[in-house]
Amino acid sequence: MPQFATVEAYRDGLPAAQQDLLGKLLPLIDAEFPGAGAVWHGHPVWSLGAKPGQSPVCFVKAYAGHVSFGFWQGQALTDPSGRLTAGAREMASVKLREVADLDSALFAGWLRQARELAGRR
Repeated sequence: MPQFATVEAYRDGLPAAQQDLLGKLLPLIDAEFPGAGAVWHGHPVWSLGAKPGQSPVCFVKAYAGHVSFGFWQGQALTDPSGRLTAGAREMASVKLREVADLDSALFAGWLRQARELAGRR
């Protein structure tokens, strides 16, 4: 995958369906983490530190058949939906295949929790 300088350039480099999906997801993330998104290790990451990837909180990463939306401390999030899948260390993510997979209220709740948890580090 080519290197992108910004989150918007990353989004714009994806297939149309994934662009549409990120067009709905990115504003939810930016509402909780305004100005905190940057491309780090080839995909968008939102961090609380002064540099990209310093105190990372959440990420978006596109694959051929889906987009992963995940959290560094995702396993500590309350997830009444059961949609978050545990990953390495404390991480957890959800696979999004289409815009209909987005649940704005659920995702906003995860983002608020993730911000709170990251602030305790």
